[in-house]
Amino acid sequence: MSTESEYESTTAAPSGAARPGSEGPPAHLLLTVTMVLWGCAFASSKEVVGQVPHSVAAFLRFGGGALALLVALRLSADRRTRPGWRERGRAAMAGVLGVFVYNVCFFWGLSLAPAMDGSLIIPVLSPVLTSAFVLLAGRETASVGRVAGLVLGLAGAVVFFLGAGGAGGAGGAGGAAGGGGGRLAGDLLFLAAAACWAAFTLLGPRVLAGIEPLRATTYATVAGALLLGAYSAPDWGSTDWSGAGTGVWLNVLFLALGPAALANLLYYRGVKEVGPASASLMMFLVPAIGTLCAAVFLGESFTGTQSAGAGILVAGAVLAAARGRRGGRT
Repeated sequence: MSTESEYESTTAAPSGAARPGSEGPPAHLLLTVTMVLWGCAFASSKEVVGQVPHSVAAFLRFGGGALALLVALRLSADRRTRPGWRERGRAAMAGVLGVFVYNVCFFWGLSLAPAMDGSLIIPVLSPVLTSAFVLLAGRETASVGRVAGLVLGLAGAVVFFLGAGGAGGAGGAGGAAGGGGGRLAGDLLFLAAAACWAAFTLLGPRVLAGIEPLRATTYATVAGALLLGAYSAPDWGSTDWSGAGTGVWLNVLFLALGPAALANLLYYRGVKEVGPASASLMMFLVPAIGTLCAAVFLGESFTGTQSAGAGILVAGAVLAAARGRRGGRT
């Protein structure tokens, strides 16, 4: 008899199946659109960070996203009873981690390292860390193949970071601002962002309990945006607003409406349908899109050592993810 693991069974329907009463596009289509938007966001965010301080860039992205979500919530035709303060509080706390802390690390990392590095580290290490957290919590079985994949993925990450430390400013026109040391520091911040996103993914089902995805997304984004506003306040006076051209504001508009508002809403819906472990697997679409955008629009590139580490990291992550899905059935 085929059964889901304890973890999947409490958070998701079987892969590819819709929940009873679910409406709208298939969950995996929603997640695919999400990953395309997030993949494009790395190069777009790098352009904004090049013109304004990273703290201000983070607030512009999610402050705008919060406003868009508040408007969408106001116009929503759903008139169900509003959630209680406990549900709102859970969503807001998720925003502290998944919006505020994540984006402090993400945009700070972008100010030091190429967008291409972030487009690999965050989406590939996030599912690796998600799997590691699930195994450590004892919610899924630790198969030999899965553990081997996790070890291989972490080894690839180490090689990648070693390559970043010796990059010496490599990375093309949009490369690291401060040479090898700056690039390594930025990559470590991307690693911290990946850990935040893994934890945020695992919180998804609990946050969505008793609250619709649009409200959960809005509460989380507003909470995170308020904290980003306070964090960025000291840098507003030193920002050269006159130097921010039309391209910067177009990027801010795209980041606020696409990756910040729409993508997070679709991600919540996807997590609700298929569960955090399955949703995290879709993150493997992001590196291809993000790397392509960074290469084409920013002229960035990996060093040779980084390329080798990236290959090992992706192979380990895919192995861990594949074995994890098989290990969840008996």
